[in-house]
Amino acid sequence: MKIVFATGNPGKLREAQEILGEGFELMTPAEAGISEDIPETGNTLRANSLQKAQYIYDKTGLDCFADDTGLEVDILGGDPGVHTARYGGPQKDPAANIARLLSEMERREHEAADARELGINTPRATRKARFRTSVTLIINGEMHFFDGIMEGSIAREKAGKGGFGYDPVFIPDGYDVTAAEITEEEKNAISHRGKALRAMAEYLKSR
Repeated sequence: MKIVFATGNPGKLREAQEILGEGFELMTPAEAGISEDIPETGNTLRANSLQKAQYIYDKTGLDCFADDTGLEVDILGGDPGVHTARYGGPQKDPAANIARLLSEMERREHEAADARELGINTPRATRKARFRTSVTLIINGEMHFFDGIMEGSIAREKAGKGGFGYDPVFIPDGYDVTAAEITEEEKNAISHRGKALRAMAEYLKSR
């Protein structure tokens, strides 16, 4: 089955292909004839994934799916959330995103510590975080939604050379290393995107 995946990220494309397995041939938007940037202006993860999938379907008429993922950090009040990909600037640079994330978290931790020294009852800073993925599938013109969450925490510095995005600073629950230090097979088994895509694959295989 050929299906368009709304991404130009080779890491995400490889991850999705491995999760979906045999029987699915993923195409990029470019391979489907879409060379322009796909709009992504929603206020929620689901709105963004729906917008991207709908754009591809309207342009090509092909079965397609899109995902949007947000990193939610407790000490940042759930940020960067829907702004995850552009947290460090509009260029979507992973290094800039991570640099801003660690800087913002350190600043919030210092603010909380200063407040406690002044006798202000401030909740303890926590580095708890989670990745949340929302996938929209459009097949035969019908929309279907699948979600996945991976809980964890944010490390104080980068580690590992695998993965992509925020993986070098995200420590999944149950691990003492970052998502960039585990194998792709391990990551796919626990990841937010893996959970959402497996749910989508199960649906497609059951049709």
